Amino acid sequence: MNINVSKTGFTAIIWLCGTLLAFGQRIDLKDLSAFKNPSNSWSLAQNVVADLNAENVLKTTKGEGILVNQSTAKKAGSDLYTVNEYGDVAVELDYLTAKGTNSGIYLQGNYEIQIDDAWGLKNATSSNNGGIYQRWDDSKPEAEKGFGGIAPRQNASKAPGLWQHIKIIFQAPKFDASGTKTQNAKIISVELNGVLIHENVELFGATRGAAGAEKAKGPLRLQGDHGSVAFKNISITELSDIPRSEQRGGADPIYIEAASNNMIRSFVDVVPGVRSVHAISVGGPEKTAFSYDLDNGTLLQGWHGNFVDATPMWDGRGNGTSRPLGSITRFTKKPVLAIAKLANDQAAWITDTTGTGFRTKGYVVDNQERPEFKYIINGTHVTDAVKVLENGQGLSREILVDKPSKDLYFLLATASNIEEAGKGLYLVDDKSYYIQLADGSAKPVIRDVDGKKQFIVAIGTRLNYTILF
Repeated sequence: MNINVSKTGFTAIIWLCGTLLAFGQRIDLKDLSAFKNPSNSWSLAQNVVADLNAENVLKTTKGEGILVNQSTAKKAGSDLYTVNEYGDVAVELDYLTAKGTNSGIYLQGNYEIQIDDAWGLKNATSSNNGGIYQRWDDSKPEAEKGFGGIAPRQNASKAPGLWQHIKIIFQAPKFDASGTKTQNAKIISVELNGVLIHENVELFGATRGAAGAEKAKGPLRLQGDHGSVAFKNISITELSDIPRSEQRGGADPIYIEAASNNMIRSFVDVVPGVRSVHAISVGGPEKTAFSYDLDNGTLLQGWHGNFVDATPMWDGRGNGTSRPLGSITRFTKKPVLAIAKLANDQAAWITDTTGTGFRTKGYVVDNQERPEFKYIINGTHVTDAVKVLENGQGLSREILVDKPSKDLYFLLATASNIEEAGKGLYLVDDKSYYIQLADGSAKPVIRDVDGKKQFIVAIGTRLNYTILF
């Protein structure tokens, strides 16, 4: 097994003056009054669900709170513009795509941050999710017409039908009294699903498909003619001062790479104040990884993108922790036993290992250097094989027990909500990830526990399922 470590020069960014707010707007999606002349392709919904097996399909439930665009090849939609216009601005919103769809966020109607289904893509381009789209010049030779696009630093995208969060800080172009441009527009930063994918990118002109000439102020524009997409929690804040950055010295980051299958033992902070002290993180060439708690047999988190930052563990005295470098999907807020012996499917879940005889037996590696975890609980020997899917779109998990028993249950998830989205397919925690149970699995039980939904299933001889995110 190879531990590939990269130690690179590092400069921390400090926002000195902060963000001074001149005007902030949270668009109230009870109606479409914040937008200019919306076409019939745009509507409001209370819920929206994508079909993972069909391209460009979003199924909606009537209501409000979610802005939905339904655009097809036969009946294309149109772009949506805000009534208000903006200069320097911070834009923050959630969006959800249909399978295979394409859309975009145009700052001032002219500079596009791309939205598309880039699920599982290893190397994103400027045309993929989070990319700054290319400029265009019809006077150039065909192969050179498109130019100047900027790819995201890494692909932090999630699956179709899952909410993705983007935060953009944009500096508008500046003009003198005669209308001559004196300063180019700039993308100060873009964060996608918690990952910084652009920083201090100067825009030398409008991107392809711009609404018009560059100007000091313009509307926020949502692309609506390329496919079905949904938005919610749209927040637009005009900035009276753009945050300035200052460079400072600091420890060089120590990044662990996973060009081939790789793993690292460390502490893992699950959420603030909750730490797994016997955890292992596993990654590979698919650019999808996960962390596993050895004390409970709990799958803690998965992520798309680069592997781990070991700086907190190895710099100086260190604190023993490593952290993911990609976009994190958390599967639990607290390590808890994955398997419990219950009198029936309504009995309370066992909260700790007391009385269970739980003993971790470590792990073995397969012929591709991927771990299979072993432990004993209630006298039963368990093998827990978690593997990254070949396409990088999620994880497969197989639970094997040597003593099948009808009273052995597996905890699939504890979440704010769980929606059935198809045969054996479930959306978990406000569309954070999917669970797909294999054909032949026992019927799962969704039960109410302390204001949450608890998702359990009888194991039988074995349990197979996938987590898609």
